[in-house]
Amino acid sequence: KAAEQGQFRAQYNLGRLYLYGIGVEQSFEEGAKWMRLSAEQGYAQAQCSIGILLIRGQGVPQNQEEGIKWIVLAAEQEDALSQYNLGYCYETGEGLQQSKEEAIKWYRKSAAQGQKEAVQKLNELSQATE
Repeated sequence: KAAEQGQFRAQYNLGRLYLYGIGVEQSFEEGAKWMRLSAEQGYAQAQCSIGILLIRGQGVPQNQEEGIKWIVLAAEQEDALSQYNLGYCYETGEGLQQSKEEAIKWYRKSAAQGQKEAVQKLNELSQATE
């Protein structure tokens, strides 16, 4: 009910339930629908999630450019997981021009907030250049 009433956190949580099939039949389409509704209200975690779904084409038509826009919006809100994901996109070239420098920049921002995966990526990238 809360999701249907427009509460962004409830929309996000309902989206996750559909994406992972927890308590409901798994549906990327339903998950993406609820993530987008939450993301459109500015919720960073939902913005990152819909961005990833768009990049991968899960539950929505694949649109890497739009997906990156959502992840950037979330990363600019200082969301550590979104910053990590943006770093990953730069590192791999998924959805945008590959750039080790940009990857490191976003991994550093994420790591500064305690994102362990970002710390690990920074270590891997620094070892690769030695």
